[in-house]
Amino acid sequence: MRVINSPAEVIEISQRHTEPEPHVLDGMVDGAWLDAQHFPPLQWSVQGIVPEGFGLIVAPPKAGKSWFVAGIGLACATGGLALGKISVSRRPVLYMALEDGHRRLQGRFRQILGEGVPIPKDLHVIVKAQPLAVVAMISEFLDRHASKAPLIILDTLGKVKPPKRAGEDAYTADYAIGTKLKDLVDAVSGSSLLVVHHTRKAESSDFVDAVSGTQGIAGSADFILVLARKRKSDDAVLAVTGRDVPENEYALTTSDGRWSLDGMDLTDAAATVENRQQKTALADRSMEILRFVSSRPETTAKDVEAEFTDINNNDAGTYLRRLHEAGHINKPRRGTYSPVSEPSEVSERYESAGHADQGEPSVSDASHTSDTSLFADSEEIA
Repeated sequence: MRVINSPAEVIEISQRHTEPEPHVLDGMVDGAWLDAQHFPPLQWSVQGIVPEGFGLIVAPPKAGKSWFVAGIGLACATGGLALGKISVSRRPVLYMALEDGHRRLQGRFRQILGEGVPIPKDLHVIVKAQPLAVVAMISEFLDRHASKAPLIILDTLGKVKPPKRAGEDAYTADYAIGTKLKDLVDAVSGSSLLVVHHTRKAESSDFVDAVSGTQGIAGSADFILVLARKRKSDDAVLAVTGRDVPENEYALTTSDGRWSLDGMDLTDAAATVENRQQKTALADRSMEILRFVSSRPETTAKDVEAEFTDINNNDAGTYLRRLHEAGHINKPRRGTYSPVSEPSEVSERYESAGHADQGEPSVSDASHTSDTSLFADSEEIA
């Protein structure tokens, strides 16, 4: 038996039996290893909309996002149709509705489901939670249903987001809470965590910039959904983007709290967005031509063609004819048009007829004074 005679020998023996320090490149793999791996395909709670992972659904206050996520949750807990058109598999759903109570949720669920349809047992609801307890609640639900690819809906992020500590960088704080939520759901294959959040007040051409707070929240998310709806309008657009999600925009409609795709499927709903945008462009151009006619004693199609270089003579005539049929301009003689009143009054009448700040005017709403639609057969205008 060896006798240890000095502290130096103790240190030497201890070092021989201690695990070596990890190398900074221990986690590195090469292309051959990566090429040989077999990964499971991406799973979806709602195909094309909600993949596995951590995501955000953002919209302004009172835009209908809580009704939107409630409909998604009910569809997934039932195994029916999400957004009225997309088949989904049944799975456990945790709906953390932290801005609502049980009575309000019961009424909302019953309205979405329809009369006589029971609220599904696989939908689990929490309406109260302390900010520090939310992570533990989500983790426990994920562990309990790990084999069933659960969906968790957190409404809203603001209810659980911890206050920023003094001196803490805002981006770092936002990224930390996003990363913590992402780590939870990443640990359970096939699971999704959809978090309701508000948009910024300032508008942006990039819908990802609509996410309130710093870019830390958006940067930590696997996918982002942005719901845009004009006040008093039943039409909306859902913009979708993410790390593994095809970026696109889908037309939606809402009626009595039920959100649906405006189209037979996602492809059709994407085409509907483009059609709405084309009609909006037509409405904007018609307003420009109306103002032009109102600024002159008389106008012909040739005058419009000369003023708007991207409009040919035939299209100019079509715009003028429809403005006249809608009652917005006069036609004293063939091929010649004139204002019906002072320019400011014309604009006010046109705008009050439903063409100002509507975002996406309806073809059938072009005028309240005529049965002839200003944009009927809009494909005639190239």
